[in-house]
Amino acid sequence: MSLISAALRCRPPALSFTSLLARQFHAGQPLLARKGKEKKIPVLSKKQLAAKAKKKAAKAKKSIYDSEHMTLLDAINVLRAVEVASPNSTYELVVKTALGKGSTIPKGRYSLPREAKKASGDKILVFAEGRAAEEARQAGADIVGGPELADGVANGRHQATLFLCTPDLIRAITPKLGRVLGPRGLMPSERRGTVTDDVGGYIRKLKGTTEWKGDKAGTIRAPIAKLDFPVEDVIKNVKYFMTLVKRATGNIRDAQAEREKGGGPRPVIPITKVVLSSRQGPGIRISDV
Repeated sequence: MSLISAALRCRPPALSFTSLLARQFHAGQPLLARKGKEKKIPVLSKKQLAAKAKKKAAKAKKSIYDSEHMTLLDAINVLRAVEVASPNSTYELVVKTALGKGSTIPKGRYSLPREAKKASGDKILVFAEGRAAEEARQAGADIVGGPELADGVANGRHQATLFLCTPDLIRAITPKLGRVLGPRGLMPSERRGTVTDDVGGYIRKLKGTTEWKGDKAGTIRAPIAKLDFPVEDVIKNVKYFMTLVKRATGNIRDAQAEREKGGGPRPVIPITKVVLSSRQGPGIRISDV
């Protein structure tokens, strides 16, 4: 036997493609994960979720003015210094309230001791007939009529910023206008005083006043004074407006209004923050109003 033939006999047999596949892949059943080692997602309680949210809010980036509290006098002086090149700028007062679920959005009318801007005139529509209608026209109502005006209001032909109604017509207009004016806070109601026999007196009382109203979050904004006003006038305007807001939110009891509207004392809507700002100045939290 030659050396070449002996070497060929001793060489290991060639591996086929099938055998290579058999070596690379396991033919056994796949192993299933054990149930005991599955990671469970913890369910947090309401208290734990609140603590987690509080911790996250504490870490959130905040403005340097968020924790800054000043007296009204100091805030006025800071804003006057910032706006030294714009003496005709306007102070804006922002009042934030904790408007609870089901609470009525606070609103009212005001005439500042010294007006910051010319009062915008309301367009008044009155549902009245006979003598009450004539009194409304003499007092300055823009549109006066009976229940026939309801269709025009519903389809947008008659538009106004204030709607008044006499008690004898309120039932006639409510089915058509309740869903139209109600969501906008314009539906006449006895609680607001816009359903009255004395529509002429109500209109005369509104002359020279401006409406203020909170938004859906309960935030009230109002131009409160000009920067070139004397400091005493600015303070007087702010305190006057805050008194109105506190009465409307129940923070100051108005015994006369409660007697007129009935139903006892109204629920209190807490005031959480009062901020004074200007066009270019920062918003400064006021500590003494």
